[in-house]
Parts: sequence; C-alpha cells; structure tokens
Amino acid sequence: MILRILKANQSGNYILFPIIGLLFWGESLLHPQLYPFFLGENKNLLYLPIDNFLKNSAFTQSVTALILVIILAFMVQQINSRYAFIRIRTLLPAPLFVILLGGITEMHTLHPVSFAVIFLLLAISRLFSIYDKTKPYPAIFDSGFLLGIGTLFYLNLFILIPAFLAGVAFLTRDNRWREFIVMIIGFLLPIFFAFTYAILTEQFMELLKTFEQNLITDNNHFKSNVPLHIFLGFLILLTTLGSIKIIQQYDTKKVSSRKYFTIFFLIFIFLVFSFILIPATSQEILIIILIPVSYLISNFLAFMKGRFWGELILIMLFGIVIYMQIVAN
Repeated sequence: MILRILKANQSGNYILFPIIGLLFWGESLLHPQLYPFFLGENKNLLYLPIDNFLKNSAFTQSVTALILVIILAFMVQQINSRYAFIRIRTLLPAPLFVILLGGITEMHTLHPVSFAVIFLLLAISRLFSIYDKTKPYPAIFDSGFLLGIGTLFYLNLFILIPAFLAGVAFLTRDNRWREFIVMIIGFLLPIFFAFTYAILTEQFMELLKTFEQNLITDNNHFKSNVPLHIFLGFLILLTTLGSIKIIQQYDTKKVSSRKYFTIFFLIFIFLVFSFILIPATSQEILIIILIPVSYLISNFLAFMKGRFWGELILIMLFGIVIYMQIVAN
C-alpha cells in the first residue's frame, strides 16, 4: 500500500513531498536548534550573508532548511523524469530522499551544504544533457560553473571534480582534451571571481583562512552517536541491495542509463573519499550521498517482485526514521 502510493507516477503525488517533509520535520520545528558549526564552517563566501541574516532564529533556519529539502526533492525527481535512468516512470526517488533525510535530525536546520546541493543537482542535470551531443561545450562549461558556485557554499564539493571529468569522458562522443579544459575553466571561474572579490575588499587572507578551516578542522559528529550508526547501518544495507539490483539489470538498461548510474556511482565513491580524507567532512556529506542512494534504493524497490518485502522495507525505514526523531529530542 505505502510503496504503491509512493512510486505511482501521478502528478497528484507531488503533494506528498511537502507532507512527508512536515511529518518528519515536525519535532525539529517544535524544538528548533542551530547547527553546531566549527570555526569557519559557516563563513564560506556565498553562505556568509545568509548566515548573518538568519543566524539569530533557530526556527527560521529550520523552516528554511525544510523548504530547501522540498526544493531538492523536486529537483531529484525532475532529473529522473528527464533522463529516465529508472526504467519505469515513478515518483519514488523524491519522497524517498525526503524520508531518508528525515532520519538525519541534526541536519534539520540550515547548513551551507543545503544550498550547495541545489547547484550540484543543476550541474548534474547539465552534465547529463551532453550525452551524444555533437557540440557539448556550453553544457560542459555550465556544469563546471555550477559546481564551482556550489563549492563557494560548501568547499568540500570540489572533491567531485574528478567524477565530473569522468562523466564528460563517458557521455561525449569523442574524448577531446578541450572538453576537459572547458569543464575545469567553468569550475575555476567562480573561484577566480571569489578571490578577485576578496582581494578588492581586502578579505583575501580571511578567505584563505576559511578555506583552510573547512579542510583541516577535525569535525566528527558520528562519534558516540549510536542512533545514527543504526540508521546508517540500515541505509548501507539498502544501498548494497540497490547496487546488486543495478548490477543484475546492467545489460538490460539503455546505454545512457548505464552511464548515468556509473556517474552517480563515481559521485558516491568520491564523497566517501571526502569523508575519509578531509577531516572537516562529517554528517553534512550525507545530504549529498543521499542523492545517488535515493536513486539506487528507488530502482531496487520499483522492480522488487514481492510486494510484501517492499512494504516491509518501507515500514522498517519509517520506523527507524521515527525512532531517530524520538531519540534526538
């Protein structure tokens, strides 16, 4: 019943995105909290004005975060609808993304990564659009440029540049060096503008200090967080099952779908590298990781033959997310 409703490809189901968001944000809206930033985490160039404007209101930050998550859900769905890498038409990725994020309760407030993910999804959409194009340069530049803007919200997004370069190699007809250069120029241009602005406003050393803090500050929210460990353990299990399903379907999927899923897999791998290699990376990276994970699990559930098991998995997921709401407060 629950699975059938969530995966139905009906326009009326779009109302489920904000309803599910409100359901799992309710406790956070009633008892809002500010995010425990480390020094410099909220000082990234494009996020700093937002932080200065909203920093005194935990409730406003929580509401804004919920609105951003609903926007992200619509974008997650739009990408799937446009590029159809899940073979059947379904709205499942978007509500699943909201449900999964509902379990990460400390991210139910404003964080730079929420804005960065908007630009990341726009960058992914532009990257996917170059498939089999004869003149992909404008889309490649746009993709790099959007990723660069996202990096000015959340610095550690830069770790995805290799995945995007690999995406260019997978999706273009001929792998020419110009295409890689265009991607790199597009990515570096917002960074160049940021440094130029910092120099003109005599904030260059502050910008460098912020970059340094967002790379080397030890920041681990996972320590001693047993409920989050339980939630992530269940998430890893579902991701593994979803990955096995993709491997089983690989030969039956369209060539474009295979390439899109391969790029998502690379994004996932580099995000894991970010968590391992960059001390400042912590639970906020999960918001980005949930994008490829939502598609993997949605594909798994959409093609699950036994309705009982699909319903059971969703009931268990709802139960764990509700448990996370209870223990967080």
